[in-house]
Amino acid sequence: MKVIRTDAPWSGSYVRDALGVDVASAPGHSVLPVRSLVGLALRRNPKRAHLLVSRVLAKHVPTEPGIATAAGWLLGLLVRQELQRDPDHPAAGDPAAASPTPLAAVIEEAADRLERLLAEGTSRTGFRGAGVGVGAEAGAEVGTEDPAVRRARAVAVTELCALLAGQQTDVPGVVTIGYAETATGLGQLVAAQLGTYYIHSTRHSTEGVAPYGAFEESHSHATSHQLLPTGRAELHLADTVVLVDDELSTGATIINTIRELHRTAPHRRYVIASLVDLRSASDQAEFAALALELGAGISAVALAHGSIDLPASLTADAAELISGLPVPDQAATGVGRMGVLDLNGVVPPIRSARFGVSGRPDPGEAAEIAQHVASALGGGAAGSSVLVLATEEFMAIPLAVAVRLQELCPDADIRYSTSTRSPVAAVDEPGYAIRSAISFDSDDDAADGPGPRFAYNFAHPGGRFDTVVILAEPGTPASRLLAPGRIAEAVAGSGAAVEVVLLPRQAPFPEPLAGPAFGSYSREDVRWLLKDLSSAQLEAPRAEREAAIQSGKASYAESLPQEFEPSPEYGALFHEALERSAARIAHAAGTLTEQVLKLRGNAPVLVSLARAGTPVGILMKRWAREVHGLDLAHYAVSIVRGLGIDQAALGYLAARHDPKRIMFVDGWTGKGAIARELAAAVELFQTTDGAAFRADLAVLADPGHCVRIFGTREDYLVPSACLNSTVSGLISRTVFNKALIGPGDFHGAKFYSDLAGSDVSTTFLDAVTAQFAAVRDDVMAATASVPAQVGDLPEADWSGWAAVEELSRRFGINNVNLVKPGVGETTRVLLRRVPWKVLVHPDAAGDISHVLHLAEQRGVEVVEVPDLPYSCVGLIHPIHTPGATGADGKTVIDL
Repeated sequence: MKVIRTDAPWSGSYVRDALGVDVASAPGHSVLPVRSLVGLALRRNPKRAHLLVSRVLAKHVPTEPGIATAAGWLLGLLVRQELQRDPDHPAAGDPAAASPTPLAAVIEEAADRLERLLAEGTSRTGFRGAGVGVGAEAGAEVGTEDPAVRRARAVAVTELCALLAGQQTDVPGVVTIGYAETATGLGQLVAAQLGTYYIHSTRHSTEGVAPYGAFEESHSHATSHQLLPTGRAELHLADTVVLVDDELSTGATIINTIRELHRTAPHRRYVIASLVDLRSASDQAEFAALALELGAGISAVALAHGSIDLPASLTADAAELISGLPVPDQAATGVGRMGVLDLNGVVPPIRSARFGVSGRPDPGEAAEIAQHVASALGGGAAGSSVLVLATEEFMAIPLAVAVRLQELCPDADIRYSTSTRSPVAAVDEPGYAIRSAISFDSDDDAADGPGPRFAYNFAHPGGRFDTVVILAEPGTPASRLLAPGRIAEAVAGSGAAVEVVLLPRQAPFPEPLAGPAFGSYSREDVRWLLKDLSSAQLEAPRAEREAAIQSGKASYAESLPQEFEPSPEYGALFHEALERSAARIAHAAGTLTEQVLKLRGNAPVLVSLARAGTPVGILMKRWAREVHGLDLAHYAVSIVRGLGIDQAALGYLAARHDPKRIMFVDGWTGKGAIARELAAAVELFQTTDGAAFRADLAVLADPGHCVRIFGTREDYLVPSACLNSTVSGLISRTVFNKALIGPGDFHGAKFYSDLAGSDVSTTFLDAVTAQFAAVRDDVMAATASVPAQVGDLPEADWSGWAAVEELSRRFGINNVNLVKPGVGETTRVLLRRVPWKVLVHPDAAGDISHVLHLAEQRGVEVVEVPDLPYSCVGLIHPIHTPGATGADGKTVIDL
């Protein structure tokens, strides 16, 4: 066992003694001493000579992954404590003014534990922070620590992380932004503690995503930042923005950011989180002045508050010192071997946080990668030293992989750090924070072009590793990493064995799904802008599901009704209805398509509202091809009552098509709720993202008189309403469940491949398509004078909505959401919900035989209503509503 000498130097002492630069903690304000968290080095950058080198960030210093994780989570707790305070309170942002609370007690305990661990020394470069403890002696070869001491330390780190992870709580109305490149991983750790949406700024090319905002970091080696969210609503509508950086020196970059964000969309509050805050009193006054100017709360939290002493001649003195520094001896005994672990097609594609993600990522993602890495390392991991080296902005997932790798290889010494753009002078002295450096050509697609990249503190004697695992930006080809002059060759020059891990990259927008892998429709028929949730267990019994929906405990879109395989009798009703109505539907589909072609200049992009709209969109696509020789693009997207249309899907469409060419398509209207949802959703998207979709909705049947573009307004049976997935490409109703759908994901749905034996999806389409020739002339004659402007089409008088309100009152429900008018909606009530009554028009019996059959099967009362404006209306059982009585005043029996 090696014992650190009590006189081991602080890793900033070399710069302090040579140039007079020094840092100090602010008494009473810090939860950790500044010197415990940072050392000092010198930049090769004329804009700023000094560099604060963090001991917990793992950017420049190979660090225990648990220590880096704990520091980020602890900072997240400080943010949460700050968010609990009044932003106008004068003590906001001052940890010394924190009231004693259970959270404050956890922060104090976690900070004490972290400080003790830092005092014991976490670095394999031979330096540490202030304090005395057990670890590697300055300049000692790595891997010489007593295994028992290492295991005890690992237990302490694990317990600290568990303490902090146990405090993770979702904080609504907040988004978190991390700064590239240094704080991309730190920002996501803060976001994980808060359970918020997370995005980091980037210097990468935009990849077809329009920037939300841009701002400058004037002192940086690369100054320009951009935000590239694929969906802007989270950022645009947030009440509070948390901005995360590794350190605050002046706050100029933060001020630039807040101005840009506030100009785009004002927010009520901004909280700045950093590991160390060294702003002067005048710098802090600028924050206060900005808050007053914008009328927003602005406060800052940090693990350490303090000051930095920068001599006036520092820039010139540092340049002179650097010019005379000897080149550190990095000669290794040999060049390490280079291997490649290709996980493309093995692990799921990885979404970059530069496009917006959930701050609390799926732990299985990192665990799976770590498992493959551990297998690749084999028995060589036991007792060896392994560095997980990430690259620049790609920090959060590699850190999580390193944490998991330490668990899988408890007898190995696992550290984590990343490469960087920043050129820093290396001095192999115990009191200097950057002991060695390697440089190599860039392998990324930076917006400011290629350039040199660097990695620090593992190429000098005493700092070397047996193995370095390079986790590069997902999607980076092996050739860019292994070519002469690139990162793998440079790292191998340190003598370490190199394992380059290739990871698959998820495009900014998910790729659409298509048959036969997803659904029974062909790729040519439709592409689904959905996430495949086929393996998720989402079905629930009808009564249980209805109770959760009506009680407000869950949205109807969080789960699915149980799908059924139709009985022979019910299947026969479908085929009879199809034979009887195929020509009628073909006429309506042709009429609808001709209108849409004129309204969109013969080049519409059809976007069906899944799932009822999907068969209609396919019929329209087929009509356009057969009658006009046009090949129209056709997508299916999700729309959810209360949430609107899938904003990620709208983002995908806006990035690939002119929004003005989009035509939304549905099967039918009832009371018009979906038409209203659509209008609100596209208005919101224009506000947040700037793209102006038209809220036009084209439906096959509009008995509710809710839209202006329709094939018919008669309320007759559309056979596709008779069934669920077995007439809709074997796709479920769409799902929005936050446990399964993260930022950037499309809404989800399931593919019921097990119901293929009962699938009549193409049977329905083929039967209607076969009637196109017979109805073509009549359709063309009827639509010859169709106007080319929506405003010239027949008005929507919303008479259906008025009828629903009257029926809700008449039957004592007093909730229009429980009244489902029209054949299609009544069928859905009987198939998916807990029905109470079915209202029928006496003259419609011939068109609703399947409705009567279902009602009889389920024991649902059928009530004739002579003045009913629809063929039939389904009433959902009002289990949990105030109006849970019938028209006779008797209590409705709870199912």
